[in-house]
Amino acid sequence: MVKSKGWDWKILKESEEEIWKNPSIESYYLLNRWKSQEKKNFLDLGCGLGRHSILFGKNDFKVSCFDISEEAVKRTKEWAKKENLEFDYKVGDMLKLPYENEQFDCIYCRNVISHTDTEGMKQVIKELDRVMKKDGECYLTLGSKDTWGFKQEDWPLVDANTRLRMEEGPEYKVPHFYVDYDLVKELFKDFKIVNIYQVVDYYERDKGVSDSYHYHILIHKK
Repeated sequence: MVKSKGWDWKILKESEEEIWKNPSIESYYLLNRWKSQEKKNFLDLGCGLGRHSILFGKNDFKVSCFDISEEAVKRTKEWAKKENLEFDYKVGDMLKLPYENEQFDCIYCRNVISHTDTEGMKQVIKELDRVMKKDGECYLTLGSKDTWGFKQEDWPLVDANTRLRMEEGPEYKVPHFYVDYDLVKELFKDFKIVNIYQVVDYYERDKGVSDSYHYHILIHKK
């Protein structure tokens, strides 16, 4: 199993921060879904700069912020203070979450738990199951094997599903785990899979346009 490694938020360019401070599109759907289900205890797994913690906190959820990066948790805490919001904060490794069994009604982890290898992914899923209440839900994203990153043959292959990202930036040498549909079904076979869909984003780069495919998965604990 590779050693867990998070984003280096300290080197993120100021011009790139805006995207990480605006909640993702699907977070508004989840907010309304989970409010209608009367869910309350929310885990922002891989909170980053706090965009989803703030959104759910402003909507009366009891928020727990977790990240492997001390810098990320510190900046989330500073933002929450400005908004007069009180959260629980923890720094740690997603392979061993510092929470009690069946603590959370809902968990959100966008582009987070894929930062491991195959064995690490299996362990993370066990941890999600452990800390999630019965009838709880988790929304997560995983990189697709259709994406450009998995096809970078000069990026070291850790195992059949994992490469180390060698592009300079906050994700340098961070492991990236990739899936296809069949692997998604196998990994989450012990949950009810509410839905699975694949999204493609296009990015303008110096060498042309690159595409980034992710599976978006909503699971329900039976």
